[in-house]
Amino acid sequence: QVLAWGLRGLRGSVRAPSLEVQCGGRVLQTPPITDPASNPNFPINAFLLALTLPLEEELVPPVRLRVLDMRDFGYRPEVGQTCVRGLGQHRGQLPGRPGPRHGSVPVPVPVPTSPRSPQAHEEGEGEEDDDWWSKFYAALGDKAKSRRGTSRDRLKIYSCELEAVPEFEGLQDFCRSFPLFPPGAAAAGGEDPQPVAEFKGLFHVYPLPEDPAEPPPPRRFQDLPPSQPQRCLVRVYIVRAFDLPPRDRNGLCDPYVRVSLGTETLGQRDQYVPNTLEPVFGRLFEVMGTIPLEKDLRVSLLDYDLVPPDQEIGTTTIDLENRLLSRFRAHCGLPALYCTAGPGCWRDQLPPSQTLEHFARTQGLPAPEFNAEGTAVTFGEHSFLLSHFESGPPQHQHPGVPRERLALHVLRACHLVPEHLETRTLYSSTQPGLEQGKVQMWVDVFPINLGPPGPPVDITPRKPQRYELRCVVWNTRDVDPGDTNLMGQQMSDIYITGWLDGLEEQRQRTDVHYRSLDGAGAFNWRFVFSFEYLAAEQLCVLPGKKHFWSLDETVLKVPPKLILQVWDNDKFSADDFLGVLELELTRLPRPALHARTCTLALPGAPRSRWPWRVPRTPSCVSLFRQRQARGWWPCAAQKGGKWQLSGKLELSLELLTAKEAEERPAGRAREEPNMYPRLPPPVRPDWSFLWVQAPLRTLRHGLWRQHRGWISLGLALVLLIALLLTFVYAAPGYLAMKLVNPFQGLHTVAGDGGKH
Repeated sequence: QVLAWGLRGLRGSVRAPSLEVQCGGRVLQTPPITDPASNPNFPINAFLLALTLPLEEELVPPVRLRVLDMRDFGYRPEVGQTCVRGLGQHRGQLPGRPGPRHGSVPVPVPVPTSPRSPQAHEEGEGEEDDDWWSKFYAALGDKAKSRRGTSRDRLKIYSCELEAVPEFEGLQDFCRSFPLFPPGAAAAGGEDPQPVAEFKGLFHVYPLPEDPAEPPPPRRFQDLPPSQPQRCLVRVYIVRAFDLPPRDRNGLCDPYVRVSLGTETLGQRDQYVPNTLEPVFGRLFEVMGTIPLEKDLRVSLLDYDLVPPDQEIGTTTIDLENRLLSRFRAHCGLPALYCTAGPGCWRDQLPPSQTLEHFARTQGLPAPEFNAEGTAVTFGEHSFLLSHFESGPPQHQHPGVPRERLALHVLRACHLVPEHLETRTLYSSTQPGLEQGKVQMWVDVFPINLGPPGPPVDITPRKPQRYELRCVVWNTRDVDPGDTNLMGQQMSDIYITGWLDGLEEQRQRTDVHYRSLDGAGAFNWRFVFSFEYLAAEQLCVLPGKKHFWSLDETVLKVPPKLILQVWDNDKFSADDFLGVLELELTRLPRPALHARTCTLALPGAPRSRWPWRVPRTPSCVSLFRQRQARGWWPCAAQKGGKWQLSGKLELSLELLTAKEAEERPAGRAREEPNMYPRLPPPVRPDWSFLWVQAPLRTLRHGLWRQHRGWISLGLALVLLIALLLTFVYAAPGYLAMKLVNPFQGLHTVAGDGGKH
């Protein structure tokens, strides 16, 4: 039997081609295609050719295919020809009655589901927040980037093209593609000649009964799909690419996607992903096409250059006709769950029950029969119950009616193409045969005559959400001293710096609490950090230019971590580092309510001999869920190769979205608007000041308060000694004046002169 489906890729000069099949001295001539530009399929597709063939496979003659064109005056030039060898691979058994082409329908193994647990209940509640990327990362085994509730809705990722999957027979189960070469064309330079056209068809060889009285076996190619061209909507999902070759001088490239079907081309060059060899596109392209006139879908990756033309990275070509005609239903993969709404909404044109009826019709089976409740179905020679697949109520949201869920389970048991992601290899025309990277994608084909399709899958890359973290530093306790003053006292001039990991340009610092003698400090200081957070992956997104001359930004993803450092302020030397506190916002340790209960849980600390006295490890919470936290956290410093407690910080953390931060503004430090909460100036001791600004106050608080008794005694002794020295110094002169009395003679002389 010969299935002559049609000819593809003919030149415009071909008018009415026909196919000539030669094998074993027999010749089969097909009717010509009257208008190959509008319908390249043959008007009659199934033919029977009786041959006498040897049983030995090595002696079976090849089949020669010739395509002849009908011209004026009976001229029939040969357009192309090829030889098909190895008819043994097309040999089949003697068919008895029409039946499924893929064999019998397999009986599914009942897989009972476990009862709904509280954890499953939480997963079900979180499925509304799930997206397609959660399913993708769950299929890759990356639990950090996948969300909850995706373990049941599975996605199959093939490491090769869908045509290369062995169980799908290259998607050429309905018809194969045979390249046609020009007649008498010699290979140039030892290379294979280029094909000029393509023949779509199939062969099936089976023995005839030896007794002529026996009825001939039924033919295989009977229930064929319509051979008229179909207008289809094609959705091309481009997820990502990897292992791309570098195209720029920096060892990277700027790839973007271009999709072509027939004369229509989609993809803009300004939508490129800069500076990467593993771009994540998340792009959907919708294009209309007429199959088989426009059957070859071309997906190309190009490197964006500032001055065009852009360099081609690689291209892959997909035969949409094979996917549309394959009995494996490759035009739209079957999901694991039937959902009527949400991210996993049913996207095919026909519901599962009608799809099962269509599949039974193509397999030559009677239509499936459902019971009134839709919980049982008879398909082929088997009966299926919904309880074979579901032992309890569905655990996902929007499950749909039981009839559709059961039909989907039966379809998936028939080994059809599941919801998948294929990995296609890219090749370049300038370097044929050499791989130029891989692209992960899938294609959905929807014939227009079956009605409108379901909503497309949203594979837009996850976009980060802007958050604002407000950290108020209230007090410190037990901070290690960093200096020793002139009087031998250990003290510290404490200040605190803070920033988010990866955002060092947002580093902020408090004012200085001077002359802390016991490690206590008061600040009432607010840090405000703005950042972009990707909730699905629990990572901060940090866009920035790698170099100042870079034209495009690169994206770095790091965990959200708040870093606080305690320093000792010095005026004439470098500041001393006292301790650090690192708080990961997604795994925030619960703070202590009081400073005395704040301890540092050292890893590898010796365990107590009494198990009931072992302190419990503080549990962690996510600040993105709790939104607020206040208490005491320990800061540590490395001393002697070990981390030791170096202080305690009283903090309040508050996380707000961008909208909430706009509704509740708050300034940095104690600047306006000083709200949410309002921070008063800290109450600090009188001796907390800089000694250079007030030296007398420094002497007062540094000497007088602690040594005023000794200072008073010293001043009294100094005064007494001064008086004693003054007496010793003045006593000889005073005694001499008393003894000599020089003023007495002056008075006597003055008296005698008055008498005269």
